[in-house]
Amino acid sequence: MQSLQLGYEVGRYISLERLVEQNKERYYDTLEQSSHRWHEGEHNPWPYIHYMLSIMKEAYRDFVARVGELKSPRGEKRERILQGIDRLVSRPQGCFKIRELEQVCPGISRDMIRYVLRKQQAQGAIRCSGRGAGAAWSRNGSGGQAK
Repeated sequence: MQSLQLGYEVGRYISLERLVEQNKERYYDTLEQSSHRWHEGEHNPWPYIHYMLSIMKEAYRDFVARVGELKSPRGEKRERILQGIDRLVSRPQGCFKIRELEQVCPGISRDMIRYVLRKQQAQGAIRCSGRGAGAAWSRNGSGGQAK
């Protein structure tokens, strides 16, 4: 039975599948723990139940963050995207993919993210290597912050 059918409205607005996918190693670990000794009727469902509750808690945190963004002041999303870019390019690899930027900027549409990336690229602040899902974005030249 789906969480939405059980009255958990967060599933309508936040992808629970995405959250499970991001935590899939823990998902498989808890699934294995919970099914140990299943055939003997001595299994323990609590590791899996705790895992799913943690996913729901994370989904509600994302949901609350998105609700707070509904009344964002003009330019606030752009600022969050620029901060996300700065955060991602400061990592050791120095580059990022759009899906990574989407993860650090929840509640901001891919179209808005692409718009800001194109503006930053036109200003020479960042550059893109490759095309499509494999495209990697990085800071241009001196390493100054995106503006």
